[in-house]
Amino acid sequence: MVKGTFFCIDAHTCGNPVRLVTSGHPHLVGETMSEKRLDFIERYDWIRRGLMFEPRGHDMMSGAFLYPPCSDNADASILFIETSGCLPMCGHGTIGTVTAGLESGIITPKIPGKLIIDVPAGQIVIEYQESDGKVSNVKIFNVASYLAHRDITLDIPELGKLTVDVSYGGNFYVIVEPQKNFPGIEQWSAAEILQWSPIVREVASKMLVCVHPEDASVNGVSHVLWTGKSQTKGSDAANAVFYGDKAIDRSPCGTGTSARMAQLFAKGELILGDTFVHESYIGSQFTGKVEGVVELGSEGKTITAIMPSIQGWAKVFAKNCITIDDDDPYAFGFSVK
Repeated sequence: MVKGTFFCIDAHTCGNPVRLVTSGHPHLVGETMSEKRLDFIERYDWIRRGLMFEPRGHDMMSGAFLYPPCSDNADASILFIETSGCLPMCGHGTIGTVTAGLESGIITPKIPGKLIIDVPAGQIVIEYQESDGKVSNVKIFNVASYLAHRDITLDIPELGKLTVDVSYGGNFYVIVEPQKNFPGIEQWSAAEILQWSPIVREVASKMLVCVHPEDASVNGVSHVLWTGKSQTKGSDAANAVFYGDKAIDRSPCGTGTSARMAQLFAKGELILGDTFVHESYIGSQFTGKVEGVVELGSEGKTITAIMPSIQGWAKVFAKNCITIDDDDPYAFGFSVK
């Protein structure tokens, strides 16, 4: 018996996959995308597992569902899925989803060149350039991003002590800069990043409380961002973002770039109006900018945050129909540890 049939468009954003589900998504309960995200996690996580994990997906797979807007001023809503879970926000996923949605005609903007999108983390504004039916680049005006924890020492078994920051850019990131026990990503192999990242995330998660000041459903460290020297002309810094169980983002990571800019702003290394070209582990680039400064939280207990933008590109390369069948012993996916 077929449990679900899903029509999808496959794309990549600066090298990292995006699977946009265009048909077959479930009806979700909730007034906001944050509420709908929680409903999806509770009732429909089997869809995420089936579409993201092997044999239909892989360790790096990331995807999204397009929904009607929750807000009167919005053009659409996006729900993000990947091997690590159902994310509040995903930058590379937004760029890929918007590109695939516009080029296929699924998204019809109210104002050409601009979109307003509801996401679980809030509302984002998109600017894009399009010519002859192709989208050449997408700029995201992301959610407010801030430094949550500064100069925290983690004791990592068999590696030693690491001094880290935790920053929010739509998801919470442990940020590790070069130091005694970490020479920089240019001197570490992918295998070393995959070896140490889950341990760093686990230690940080046990030690630190990370909760968004305006939405308690957005909580917990999900990603680890390792930094290093750039290898590509024009880049200001390089990173390797770990997510899921064994994935390194092939793109520079949109929420990771936002989190990194928030960290650098809080430390005085970026100021309002600065641009920041961020390089991925494979050398692709996002261009970020500190667009504004806001206060998050309630009166008397606020956090200074930046309003970042991230600009990048995506390419569509496939369309497919995927079934999840109860008779398939691997209907809901698997991961080889």
